[in-house]
Parts: sequence; structure tokens; C-alpha cells
Amino acid sequence: MTALTIALQVVLVGASLLLIPLVLLHKGKGGGLSDMFGGGITSSAGSSGVAERNLNRITIGVSLVWAIVIVLLGLVERVS
Repeated sequence: MTALTIALQVVLVGASLLLIPLVLLHKGKGGGLSDMFGGGITSSAGSSGVAERNLNRITIGVSLVWAIVIVLLGLVERVS
């Protein structure tokens, strides 16, 4: 294993562990499992605050890093 492979795997594990709580922090949009457990009771269905927009941006950024690292790991393993 090269240092690049190990570094990419560490970044992948970190991004994966970070994505789990980021996705779970999003509020439900209704009509799914969130309604079954009482998530549809909130009255602010359409409004999205600053915190929600920032959470969306962070989630998208981490997911892009996750996808890029997977592609890079595939390329590194293919070359080796």
C-alpha cells in the first residue's frame, strides 16, 4: 500500500463517518418515514432557514469529496 492509498482511505472513512450525521440532521420533507414517526407535525414545511441551507451546502460538499475520493481510489488501484 502506498502512502497515497492510505491517505485516500483515511479521507474516505472520515467523509463517510461525517456524512451519516449530516444526512440524519436534515428535516423530513413529508410523505415518507418521517411522517410515520411524527415528523410531519411541524408547521414550517416550506420555509428553509439559514441553518438548513448551510447544512445542505456542507452535506453536498462532503458528499462530493466522498465521491471524488472513491474515483481516485479506483484510479490508484487500477494503475497499481
